[in-house]
Amino acid sequence: MLLFSFLANSCSKGASSSGANSADNAFPTGWTKSVPDDYLRAAGNVGSVERLDYEAKEHMNGGTVRKEAFVYLPHGYGDNPERRYDILYLMHGWGGHAGEYFDIEGGSIKAMLDNMMEKGDMAQAIVVSPSFYHSGSSREFGDSVKALRDFHREFLEELMPAVEGKYRTYAVTPTKEAFAASRDHRAFGGFSLGSATTWFEFCHNADYIRYFLPMSGSCWYYGGYGDYHPQETCDLFERIIREKKLDSRGYFIYAATGTQDAVRDQVDIQMTEMLKRRKAFPRENVVYFMKEGGRHDFKAVREYLYNALPLFFGHRGNTDMAESNTFTAKTTIREVTEAPAFAGFGRLLLPANRSFWSGETIGDLHLTWYSGIRPEKTVEIVNTLHARAVAGQTVFLDLYTESEKNADPRKRDTGLFFFKGRPGARFALCCAGGGFAYVGAMHDSFPHALELSKKGYNAFAVIYRPGADNAMEDMARAVSLIFAHALELEVSTDCYSVWGGSAGARMAAWMGSYGPAEFGGDRLPRPGTVIMQYTGLSECTRNDPPTFAVCGTSDGIADWRVMKRRIDRLNSFGISVEFHSYDNLPHGFGLGTGTIAEGWLDKAVAFWERQMNK
Repeated sequence: MLLFSFLANSCSKGASSSGANSADNAFPTGWTKSVPDDYLRAAGNVGSVERLDYEAKEHMNGGTVRKEAFVYLPHGYGDNPERRYDILYLMHGWGGHAGEYFDIEGGSIKAMLDNMMEKGDMAQAIVVSPSFYHSGSSREFGDSVKALRDFHREFLEELMPAVEGKYRTYAVTPTKEAFAASRDHRAFGGFSLGSATTWFEFCHNADYIRYFLPMSGSCWYYGGYGDYHPQETCDLFERIIREKKLDSRGYFIYAATGTQDAVRDQVDIQMTEMLKRRKAFPRENVVYFMKEGGRHDFKAVREYLYNALPLFFGHRGNTDMAESNTFTAKTTIREVTEAPAFAGFGRLLLPANRSFWSGETIGDLHLTWYSGIRPEKTVEIVNTLHARAVAGQTVFLDLYTESEKNADPRKRDTGLFFFKGRPGARFALCCAGGGFAYVGAMHDSFPHALELSKKGYNAFAVIYRPGADNAMEDMARAVSLIFAHALELEVSTDCYSVWGGSAGARMAAWMGSYGPAEFGGDRLPRPGTVIMQYTGLSECTRNDPPTFAVCGTSDGIADWRVMKRRIDRLNSFGISVEFHSYDNLPHGFGLGTGTIAEGWLDKAVAFWERQMNK
């Protein structure tokens, strides 16, 4: 909705200047803002440009050719080998060449990119300037059009694998599956004939690209220069959106031209037809911006990029996640839960039922049944999640679709918090206790997930509905969601572990005994390891996974002897087990910091790692 609000507020000039009398038919959508003069001067933090050579098929004539692309890398690329970057591909116009965007005299975008990233206008991104030509290509106009029409195949089959196999984008591997999973972090734009190329990318490769920036050019899927088919073209776009389900998956087209651009008329013809069909192309997905006095040149192109890129890759800052101190113990809980970076899910950091928690600030937060919550750990948790959210990382996933939530509003109080570890590392799913009445995540699962992520593992904390049956359905959905998005989330599903304390320990044990399908999830492997804290569960099966358990001998809620008998029974079945009881320790000791149980999590991780190696 932030994007929609920005665009709605940008429409007033376009509506009045064009004489439009309907908000739905405002033409153009808005007017571009000029690039500030200081953005064209050298920034303090300067990126670099390097050449990438690759081999591509000559799709028109057969054989293979050597190609080159020039790649802009933002300042600091390489400092953090775990960081991933958004990526933008930019195609030149008729007669252009690879690297053109970085070397046009008076029109290079490099200084502007440096400044935009340094000032926080957009996330740090990789920008690629390729070509639909090769060294032996004809530059005749007709041959150029043929080359750009075929470029979508080279883009998917050769260029993307070459670029994203070398540089750290959100595609984990240079495969179509990984490109599809990371489409939200990829954009394609182009100027003049590069704009026509961009429209072809939308027609053919929208499965792999979310953002499109056609500058000073229309779609030539039907016809060509001087032979435009706006109605057939828009019919085609509607069919593509419907067949690829782009309305639900998301897409955004920022079309642009100038009032004095030589090809403005061809762009107007197409965009007028698109803007007439606002139900098919809502403003959240398609906009048309114009530069006052803009001509068919790179000065205009630079301005289009300046206006569009913050909408594509947003402000995510350059926060060092390890050093973020946005919140302190004196920060009010409301400031945390209503932080813009937590929009849509901040309230789920705490129990949905307000009666189970109290306090005005982070430092005085109290959860029912958990007296050992540690303010410094709470501060670290919310700062870590906030810094990662600001940096553009995924920190929360919805368990259910909007239609499922509408059918059962209680499902709005569910979700999955993600504490990212090393790309490709195994994952752990943590379940907090709360007597199946509420979810005490801030004490009983968030701290565990944070510590596991510090050790390199990918950790999730599930927020579930009250009631054991509901909780297990939500947990099964969480496991299914992680498996379904493992490539995108960069997690390994091999020998995954489930962790839980109190009621959450019962959830972990049940998931280990029966697997996700038993509780409504997908037919997936049971966890490779179960980690349990302080619960009185006795039931188990001969097929249970290896199990690690800890509890305190002074637990007045869950008798440690019940847990010990369960572990002994698993051991009698030949199942790997490990059990620790801690003298005089009560229920709900969490990480055990400052107690006799401190360090139990390290032992649990070692136990899990032994199962990985079997």
